[in-house]
Amino acid sequence: MNTYGDRGNVAALTNRARWRGIDVDWHPVEIGEPAPEQADLIFMGGGQDRVQHSVAADLEERHEWLARTVADGGVLFAVCAGLQLLGRRYVAADGSELPGLGLVDMETVAAGPGEWRLIGNVVAEVPSPDGPNILAGFENHGGRTYLGDVRPLGRVLCGRGNNGRDGGEGVRDGTILATYLHGPVLPKNAWLADELLRMALRHAGHDQPLPGLDDRFEDAAQAEAVAAGRREHAQRDNVCRRLLTHGPFRRTSG
Repeated sequence: MNTYGDRGNVAALTNRARWRGIDVDWHPVEIGEPAPEQADLIFMGGGQDRVQHSVAADLEERHEWLARTVADGGVLFAVCAGLQLLGRRYVAADGSELPGLGLVDMETVAAGPGEWRLIGNVVAEVPSPDGPNILAGFENHGGRTYLGDVRPLGRVLCGRGNNGRDGGEGVRDGTILATYLHGPVLPKNAWLADELLRMALRHAGHDQPLPGLDDRFEDAAQAEAVAAGRREHAQRDNVCRRLLTHGPFRRTSG
């Protein structure tokens, strides 16, 4: 699954590793193809509904491998449809269910009648021991994801997030990290790319600090994404204030 340039996340991880003298060996796995016996980091991108349904059956056959990798400390990073498939199930608008992997305590429900897709720029705050990080990107999903006994990756400052209601964005459960944000998300959030690399290196037996990089371009990309999110947030607030003050817009006949 590679909607909205999610393969750019692979490029970001590869380049940020190689700039530090670390070689990354990727194994693309298509439907029906064998996966490597051991993996330090697994990436699942986003995809449209029909692709998601096709991939779901293939992933179910890989459930044991995925669960074993995560239990051993391997990293699993997923975006959008990849996030949804990590949960217990996806409930379609017609009430039918697509079983998920059950790796994370959550489920996704398709938008109901009168509900819109959640589309737009998102800015979220992600806690860390060294202080909060900013996560910025673009969301476009009809499904509403509800978390169980797990915590979101971040808290929405601008945008809608997992379901447009509870303020959560993505999910983090041990070495599983997932987000609804495209863009792709990692080139404009260098701290998250480095966090994934650190976790993967730790699993590979190399638990050491990563040398710093010149992130001026990455910081500028994030700043632009944050500014876009704030502009959209302000526009929505203005519309809401106008509706509250003047009531809904009506056409008049003359």
